[in-house]
Formats: sequence, C-alpha cells, structure tokens
Amino acid sequence: MFFDIRTSSDVRFSAHSGARGRQRPFMHAGRTRLFHATAFVVLVLAGAMARAADDIAMTAAQASAIGVRTTRLERPSPSSGVLYPARAIVPRDKDQMISAAVSGRVDQILVEDHAVVAAGQPLLRINSPEFGELQLKLFEATNQARVADSARRREKKLFAEGIIPERRVIEAYAAASTARATELHARAALRLAGASDAVIAKVAAGQVQDHLEIRAPRAGTILSIEVKPGQRVADADPLLHLVELGTLWLDIDLPASLANSWDPKGNLVVAGREARAKPLSVSAQVNGGQTVTLRATVVEGTDSLRPGEFLQVQVPLRLAGESWSLPNAAVVHHDDRDVVFVRNGDGFRATAVTVSAEGTQDVSVTGPLEAGDEVAIEGTIALKAAWLGESGGEDE
Repeated sequence: MFFDIRTSSDVRFSAHSGARGRQRPFMHAGRTRLFHATAFVVLVLAGAMARAADDIAMTAAQASAIGVRTTRLERPSPSSGVLYPARAIVPRDKDQMISAAVSGRVDQILVEDHAVVAAGQPLLRINSPEFGELQLKLFEATNQARVADSARRREKKLFAEGIIPERRVIEAYAAASTARATELHARAALRLAGASDAVIAKVAAGQVQDHLEIRAPRAGTILSIEVKPGQRVADADPLLHLVELGTLWLDIDLPASLANSWDPKGNLVVAGREARAKPLSVSAQVNGGQTVTLRATVVEGTDSLRPGEFLQVQVPLRLAGESWSLPNAAVVHHDDRDVVFVRNGDGFRATAVTVSAEGTQDVSVTGPLEAGDEVAIEGTIALKAAWLGESGGEDE
C-alpha cells in the first residue's frame, strides 16, 4: 500500500506503510527548515517595521512649512561634561571640633561665629576645679623631680669620695628618673586639657591659673559655637567648630551606571560659579538612590563656595564614540531615550543618541552620526509629533 505525504513546501514523498520509521527523519528535517525560514522572514519583517517606525516620510517643502531647520555635522567636538548635583564639604583633615578636655563652667567666649582666627588665638575660658587639680599635680611633681635630682647629684658626689656604697647612687638615679617621668606625665595631662606651653611653664614655677583658656590649634574660621557663657560642660563636650576654608571638596552624585565613565584627567566646572575642580576618587558602594559619589577637590574659585552648599557640577565623561555638539532643541526625549532627527532620502529618521555633555545652550551627544549628516535643530516638536503619529507636540 502506498500513500503521499505533502508538506507545506509542496514536497511530495512516497512511503510504504512498512517503512514509516525510515521516513520520519526526512519529515522532521523539512519541518525544521520550514521553521527556520519562517523565523528568518519574521525577523526581517520586524526589523523592517522597526526601521519604518523610526522613519518620517516628509518632503523638503513640508519640512519647511512646519518650521524644520537643519544643520550639517562637520567634525566631532570635545565633550565639556554633564551636569550632576553636588555638595561642597570640608576635607576631614581641615575640619576640627574643639571639645572640652575637663569638666567645668564656660566663663567667657572670646570670639564670634564665622570669625577668622589665627593659630594660638584665645577662643574661650573655662573655670574648672579639675583643671586646678591638674595644676596642683604638676606643681608637686615638679618639686619632687627637683628634690630627686638634687639627691642624685649629692649621692654621686659622696660615692666619688668613697663615703657611700654604689647601691645608694643607683637608687638615687632610679628615684630621680621616676620623679622626672611623673613630672612629664603631669605636663602632658595639662597639655591635653588645653593648656599652652607658656601656661604649663607658669604652673610648674608655682603660678597657678584660675581658669583654663582654650586656644585655636590652627588658623581657620569659626563655623559654629556650641556653648554659651555660664553653661556647664563635661569632658568631651563640643565647644567650637573650627574649619580651614582654603581647601574644599565636592561630593558629586553620579548614576551608578557611570561609575567608571568619569575622566580622571577631566576638568570639572561648577555651574554658575568661577570654580573648577579635579576628580579624586569614586565611592566603592552604591547609595540608596542608585548613585555613586565622585569626590573632587576644588582647585580654582574656592572663595566662591561655602561648605554644605548644594551645587551643579559639569562632569566630563568618557563614552564610546565621537561626540557631536548640537543646540539643546535638537535632542528630544521619548521612552527613556534621547533622539535626534537625521535627514534621509524620504524625510527624517529618529536616531537614538547618548547625551555626553550639557550646557545652557548646547548639548554634546554620541551615537550613529557621521560628518555630513543633516540634523534637525528647529521644529523638532513637530517632527516628534509626526514620528509618534500624533496631531500635537510634546515637551522636548
């Protein structure tokens, strides 16, 4: 018994009922080729439809009537950078909180907020019983060290005359060394409390001070005063916030996707200020807003910035492809992508680009653009409406 098997490709096979098993591989191969051919056709049609969706059929007269004007790309331009939010901060080694090293009561504040102070300048005075005890310990330790040293010299002389054994000399040296160490410890305790070397020398000579005077450890600006006259403070309580404003950093929020796209040799510009910065490093951790922190040091125009100020900083990026400069109106936004309209033989084509730099008037983009391409720079709202098949325009 014979029968015919006809596939959709109109290929006829003759098979015997007893040889069905031998015919199945040929049937499977035919169906596989049919599937691949169909899939290829679908992909081609989908690609053609996608290209057609990005094409805008429009004559030159129609484009002129709706106010479309183009510019011809001549050569790539260097990218100046994209604007990102930033905050001015003081480097840690230039930021100091002056705190109380002893408990007591604030007697007098000798400076005002935002005052510029010199290194060693008096800032405030504290009356402290604890400071009095530290002075007493130094005075006693100084006297004991003086007596021990005198005894050491005497014992050394007696031993040289053969009057006393060497053991007494060794004991005298040990006692003098211990007394000297006790004196140095008492001096260090006063220094940690905030006393200057001049005050420590006076205390060691017996001139006890009735108050502790806190002085500026370095030149800087008083950012804030944390206490008031008459206020009682404990050990480690903050007193004043002192900063050096000669150096500032910028903490810039970059999208996490651009963590490795910033230019280490780039020149960062603070928008609206005569200030520039150089990048230092980028954070290893992504913040909650899916951003990373690019830290830069201000190298010019520090006087125009203030700590804590929120700014906009232009960051040059290293992106693949050449950068082209266009007016801001040339780029439109749709469905999370930026698009420019490039003239072709039938009208215009919507071409996706990546913004690599932004300015007040111009924008730099990278993408499938070449020298000689004509890009629409006016009338882009109307082109976008025609591209999306709408009757009205949208915001760019």
